[in-house]
Amino acid sequence: MATGLAIAACGQRKRVRFTTAAQLVNELTEAKNKSELNRVTNQWMRYELMVIDELGYVAMPEAAPELLFQIIAGRAERAAVIATTNLPFSEWTTMFPNARLCKAMLDRLTDQAHIIETGNESYRFRRTLQKKGGSK
Repeated sequence: MATGLAIAACGQRKRVRFTTAAQLVNELTEAKNKSELNRVTNQWMRYELMVIDELGYVAMPEAAPELLFQIIAGRAERAAVIATTNLPFSEWTTMFPNARLCKAMLDRLTDQAHIIETGNESYRFRRTLQKKGGSK
């Protein structure tokens, strides 16, 4: 669904960037280590739509939640963000252990948001079963 929305935005000539949360965090961490964080952060602000896939799938290094928050907070009320995750909001503290940061992140992401819950079943798993002639 996120990919489809991103493609539709591209079709409308919007500037779109798709990344996984792990890729984004790695890019931001490397930029910070090279003293290029401001430049990289500014690049992320130029996109009209940013898709962050797999948020919460991979554990983040200690400083990563703060780096990710900089991007989300900087885009708040300026540009669109699509975030996909398998975690309910009640479990976001596993991804963002700092309760204050977690609350601020959810505040930025959910303000004026359209939240779409797709359920617990994996689309990829269901597709695999269909290809093998399984149920569903």
